[in-house]
Amino acid sequence: MSESSTTRPSPETDKRDRYGRPLNDQGFAALDKQGVENAVHEFLFAIGEDPEREGLKGTPERVARATQELMSGMYEVPQAHLERQFDEEDDGLVVVRDIPFTSFCEHHILPFVGAASIVYLPRDGKIVGLSKMGRLVEGYAHRLQVQERLTHQIADAVMEELNPQGVLVVLRATHSCMVLRGIKSTGSTTVTSAVKGCLAKDPDLRQQALLLISLPKNHAI
Repeated sequence: MSESSTTRPSPETDKRDRYGRPLNDQGFAALDKQGVENAVHEFLFAIGEDPEREGLKGTPERVARATQELMSGMYEVPQAHLERQFDEEDDGLVVVRDIPFTSFCEHHILPFVGAASIVYLPRDGKIVGLSKMGRLVEGYAHRLQVQERLTHQIADAVMEELNPQGVLVVLRATHSCMVLRGIKSTGSTTVTSAVKGCLAKDPDLRQQALLLISLPKNHAI
């Protein structure tokens, strides 16, 4: 269950932001690559650097290219990765754990890096290819984010697209804004969770799900 998926671009809507820019259905305007380059040039100048010196001449353009990749989730529909589904005669929990991700804190535009674990209980045997959960996480992570919102967006997408009986999402991440600046809390980890459906209502089932995502990787079930 590892079929490749074509990213579905997020279509424009009739909505516009306060600056008059048309918005896609994710609520974002199109990336202005030249605007990013100009802003980086101004930033380098503002911190006292010479944007025209040899080592920095190409930096604005490189940052703009990197931004296209690192913020790519703003311009796609992440939940579209869950559209292709399969029917399986299985009434057990499905666990996809330790999905690596990198996102950017919207408060300081510094990265936070971690892993996501997703547990869901299928309804009527509806499941998706396992790789699609990784693509879903990446789609929502590649935006300016806060970890709490990212966690709930992933859980909501699974509930809306798969209509499972329940879902549990747990994210563990290290935030550069805590490690590199401020209190410089090296080694700290932030854990967030979102629980919906039967996994929110049934404490025994929820405990089983939490156990499955916390087992050592070499543990035999």
